[in-house]
Amino acid sequence: MAGTVSVTDDQGQTITLERPAGRVIALYGAFNEILHGLGRAEVLVARTSADKTPASITRLPVIGTHMRPNIEAVLAHRPDLVLQMTGRKEAALPVEALRKHGVRVAVFHAATFAELFSVIRRVGMLTGAEAQAEGMVRGMEARLAALEAKVEARVAQTTERPRVFFEVRSPNMLAAGRSGMVAEIIHKAGGLNCVEDRAKFARLSEEEIVRLNPDAYLIQRGPMNPAPLPLTKRPRLRTLAATVAGRAWFVDEHKYSRPGPQSIDAAEELAGLLHPGIKLTTDKSTAAKHGATRKKDRK
Repeated sequence: MAGTVSVTDDQGQTITLERPAGRVIALYGAFNEILHGLGRAEVLVARTSADKTPASITRLPVIGTHMRPNIEAVLAHRPDLVLQMTGRKEAALPVEALRKHGVRVAVFHAATFAELFSVIRRVGMLTGAEAQAEGMVRGMEARLAALEAKVEARVAQTTERPRVFFEVRSPNMLAAGRSGMVAEIIHKAGGLNCVEDRAKFARLSEEEIVRLNPDAYLIQRGPMNPAPLPLTKRPRLRTLAATVAGRAWFVDEHKYSRPGPQSIDAAEELAGLLHPGIKLTTDKSTAAKHGATRKKDRK
């Protein structure tokens, strides 16, 4: 555990610590899950208001939101490392404020599984869990390789990838575009994102969704989309192929839209939804739990 550690984050900043971090604050929830998986959750000294997983962190004091943390509260906990993920510009302001106070802040970017694996390895280095990080990544890589093999075999049989629409927010509609972890999950699960916008998010009208007429429709539920209606209760979207076929599902925002250890779970779950014939060694499919077009919703 002793000794100097140094990594370069995804903003090109070199983060050097005299010893592995022992007091960490994550401004992005997936880092809490990563540290828990590395067996290093004990280094966490505070959390943001939205973060409640793993359950052990709920006892920690709250320092604000991930984009607007209370700088004084963060400083009061004397962290030797703060972790943040790239995102909206508002999140960069507290990062700069903390750096001006001498706090070491590592900012990472994870829009693909390869980038996520790199983030896990570097967090492991910064927290003295390099071997554990390598083990975590190897396990995730093995699951992903097994999934890809099964998906490719299934797609070869059916000669098709279902066209998928991922709803980020409604009724002011925001969809997942073709960059970002959601797009990666859809592809790894054997689907094709029917939204052609190359950005992370795309603003679309319901008329455009009708034109796209996806084979499958995912509705994320979480902070960004707290109370979405099932498609059967949206007059313009009732006739979509996905609605009629019963292939519209609610999914967990944290699992799908937050790059982290659960991203593999999401890819496995979605593969099971899109390709019911796929049998996974670790069955993560929860179609019954998340089904958005159950009988009671069709009434």
